[in-house]
Amino acid sequence: MQDTKERIITLAEELIKTKGFNAFSYKDISDPLEIKNAAIHYYFPTKTDLGVAVLEQYLKSFTFHTAKWAELPEDKQLKQLFDTFSRASKDKFICLMGSLSPDYDTLQPAMQEQVSNMASAIVQWVASCLERGRSKGLFRFEGEAYDRALLVQSNLLASLLLSRVMGNKVFGKMSSRLMKDLLVDNTKK
Repeated sequence: MQDTKERIITLAEELIKTKGFNAFSYKDISDPLEIKNAAIHYYFPTKTDLGVAVLEQYLKSFTFHTAKWAELPEDKQLKQLFDTFSRASKDKFICLMGSLSPDYDTLQPAMQEQVSNMASAIVQWVASCLERGRSKGLFRFEGEAYDRALLVQSNLLASLLLSRVMGNKVFGKMSSRLMKDLLVDNTKK
């Protein structure tokens, strides 16, 4: 039974990343998984319940991965985040935040809270990574690390959206430029 629940959550996440939360129904899940809608309702009585479960699982995964990355230098940690977005681009996905943000006002309060939690967790992690990296001489940027983290995250979100329209190379160009702009040029030392 747990396997069915996990498969539902996984497919729902893919649908959010490709179609958007408001654009899929339980039928879009039940047909490919060859289960009845009632099976989905058993685990997730409402679509909001399903959306909250997707976001909770995503946050657990994000926390797990960032904990693994913590032993790396901060520039490599940030590269890991960029690589996560790169894989999404190659799969023609946009990230959950990029998909759910435009629909934020149409979401139920429980989902809005989880979207806000996800956005805060990611931006806080990026800010912390940037600040630690700057203090070690790996990154250079003006201003507060939190403000720069907002710019990094918004660029990553936008790069996935533009990649859908303009092709995968756009993500590579944008993310490469963004990373180069943050890194300290060690060849001048």
